[in-house]
Amino acid sequence: MTQAPSSPAAPVRSIRTLIGVRGMDREAGLRVAGSLLKLEGVLKAAPDDGQIEVHYDPSLHTVMDLIREIRQQGFLAGML
Repeated sequence: MTQAPSSPAAPVRSIRTLIGVRGMDREAGLRVAGSLLKLEGVLKAAPDDGQIEVHYDPSLHTVMDLIREIRQQGFLAGML
């Protein structure tokens, strides 16, 4: 008996958001990005001076979850 081929997994739906991060320079941005990328469902975190672009799965996180993670790194953060 042959098995029907399994259907490919549905692509993950992601949302892009920009979060302002006060006092974050390039080195700190890499640290913050690394922290965010450890969260399940965060697909991309691209830092720039004073902000970070994050692509994430909205079924796993809210923007506030991301902001809380940034604040745990010692920065003030909020939506842009």
